Amino acid sequence: MNKYIVILSAILSLSSCTGNFEEMNTDPNKLTEVGQREMPFMFAKAQSSASMNRSFYQTVQNLGADLYAQYFALTSTSFATDRYVMTRDWQRRFWSVVYVDTAPQLKSILENANPNSGEEALANILWVYAFHRLTDHFGPIPYFGAAEANKSIPYNKQQEIYDDFFKRLDAAVSNLKALPAGTTVFKGYELMYNGDVSKWIKFANTLRLRLALRISKADPARAKTEAESAVKSGVLTDNSENAFLDKSSAGNDTNGLSQVAAWNEFAMSSTIASYLKGYNDPRLSVYFQPDITSGKYNSLRNGLSATALGIARNRPAQNSNIGTYWVLPQADKTFAPNLTAKFHVMCCAEAYFLRAEGALNGWDMGTETAQQLYEKGIQASLIQWGANSETANQYIQSAALPSAPDDANNSPAVASTPIKWASNVTIQREQIGTQKWLALFPNGMEAWAEFRRTGYPKMYPVVQSDNPDLPGGAFIKRFPYPPTEETNNATELEKGRALLGGADNTATSVWWDVD
Repeated sequence: MNKYIVILSAILSLSSCTGNFEEMNTDPNKLTEVGQREMPFMFAKAQSSASMNRSFYQTVQNLGADLYAQYFALTSTSFATDRYVMTRDWQRRFWSVVYVDTAPQLKSILENANPNSGEEALANILWVYAFHRLTDHFGPIPYFGAAEANKSIPYNKQQEIYDDFFKRLDAAVSNLKALPAGTTVFKGYELMYNGDVSKWIKFANTLRLRLALRISKADPARAKTEAESAVKSGVLTDNSENAFLDKSSAGNDTNGLSQVAAWNEFAMSSTIASYLKGYNDPRLSVYFQPDITSGKYNSLRNGLSATALGIARNRPAQNSNIGTYWVLPQADKTFAPNLTAKFHVMCCAEAYFLRAEGALNGWDMGTETAQQLYEKGIQASLIQWGANSETANQYIQSAALPSAPDDANNSPAVASTPIKWASNVTIQREQIGTQKWLALFPNGMEAWAEFRRTGYPKMYPVVQSDNPDLPGGAFIKRFPYPPTEETNNATELEKGRALLGGADNTATSVWWDVD
């Protein structure tokens, strides 16, 4: 199916570099007509791009959110983002992903698809998926004018953007439910569910639930309404419904995480090691693999200085790379990437944990209690990664706690969060946040967003921050706007900065990050 992405790229000749907004949103080789024949190609292109393919994965996600979620820590001295140093040119690349490679395709579909059609619905769902990740990184962004041929595009408040997200998802689900049973959309081209409308409905509702919890502190009433509507309409409940995106070795449509893991420039963070090791978590041997020197599961802290990274214990060969699902160790101690490994977009375990938190908020999340939903989330994640039901049940009842990760810094246990459901509501929220973070792996974008929103899981502070806006003990809150905006959209950028409520730096929280 992914061959169609390569074909479409040739047809559209889309650049991966940003110029000004007019250039970003006007393709000189744009198809003069978009019909039923072209839309499947365009949707596949947008779908692959929105999930971050190989072209952008390293600089947009791996050297950013994946580190800030503390799934990984850098072993390479070539980069400083683990110490919160911003490489500002990289910020524009996320904008290219959305404004060049995703939004124009979806905009064309939305303008040419039949009203209330399945094609229109899927384009709206993917639009929300792509833009929610962008706005969660930056805060206010140019949104309502995106993919329009204007020299400048105004920024919009994040709460207004989220309002549009909910409206699009609600309308999309209503339209999909109105289609005849068994209808497929973009079948043979669509890369996640092969056009299965019933699964797209559940994906859209779970995305709506995710976004509802995201704003639960900033707008509790709206969050409750959206979350309850999403659950009532039907969210992901089984691993057979998990959203995995097909990848291909053709062009750049490979699994980006697999590619960068083969370069062996990062390893297991001591934060996740403390939880996985202490919990005797069966996912440890799936998420990571033993280091190629000692055969042990070793980790290192985030934010090590260049000097500390020169210590033998902190070198790549002494620490655990990501698991064999993504890369395979070779006889010469290098790694071969599994470039066609399916890309994990969203899994049902997340839906259970979101519902568990909603239940603690007093929302109607169905007939199950918060504890039942929490335990179902754990079970779904463990089984997804190969554990059996007996192992999952033993884990749920375990008295294990996080342990010292045994790193070069002699770090103590990162937290004392139990697995077995506690009687204290504060601890219950911590448990939900921690287990959701473990289940989200390796989705660093979502994990970092949830850490900012909830404060969970508890993490080690970076060992060294080289960012003056983030003194010792502080965690990064957002990304500054890309420098291309200062050149090409300066007037609107200043208005956008005014919407932030703080400086355009890494210490200013986005709208929904209340605490």
